[in-house]
Amino acid sequence: MTKAIFLLFTVMFAISALAANGKSVSYKSGDETVQATLYTPTGKGPFPGIIVIHEWWGLNDWVKEQASKLADQGYAALAVDLYRGKVATTPEEAHEIMRGVPEDRAKRDLHAAFEFLKSQENVKPDRIASIGWCMGGGYSLDVALQEPTLSAAVINYGHLATDANSLKQINAAVLGNFGGQDRGIPVEDVKKFEQALRDLGKQADIKIYPDAGHAFENPNNKTGYRPEDAADAWQRTVNFLASKLKK
Repeated sequence: MTKAIFLLFTVMFAISALAANGKSVSYKSGDETVQATLYTPTGKGPFPGIIVIHEWWGLNDWVKEQASKLADQGYAALAVDLYRGKVATTPEEAHEIMRGVPEDRAKRDLHAAFEFLKSQENVKPDRIASIGWCMGGGYSLDVALQEPTLSAAVINYGHLATDANSLKQINAAVLGNFGGQDRGIPVEDVKKFEQALRDLGKQADIKIYPDAGHAFENPNNKTGYRPEDAADAWQRTVNFLASKLKK
């Protein structure tokens, strides 16, 4: 075996040793059963937990990859399926499926996901966060609004709320990553959201990437992907979660 091949196998083994374990799980949400994929780090827990919420495409490979990467950072990451097994491949299909999901059902599913994570022996029940992108970013905020013991919420270009009476319910620290060219979530709305949180004394770390549009973190967004901004947003996320869940 040449030295180059030996080194290659060594690197592959190291990556394999760090890779998170993913398994299909299910949990009850009212009278329904929700499917999800739970990624857990190698080693002995308990670990902080994260609810991972998909974009309007559904629980596809990219979202599962993000959950796996979070598990590699030391978190039990539960990638929930709000679409009951459906995954869109076109914007038209994604829009249709998303419109077909009752908002109250989605919020119920996410509350059940929170309770499911808390019940796991290898999860720290007082160290749970939420993260989402696009549609999932908005739902990550909703988790913060409805779960008073949530530790942290990461919102990647998701819908916002500015009503003080609603935002008063948030106890979680909030991290937000938004695109300055996002036509669906104007910069003015992002700034109002940040100011409203600060006026209430909430922990908020919001960043607007001036040249980025919607979904700039996803490489499948061929025309809108911004690799440098995406890398920065990911590093911000890693640092934020570590400061709130591993302290």
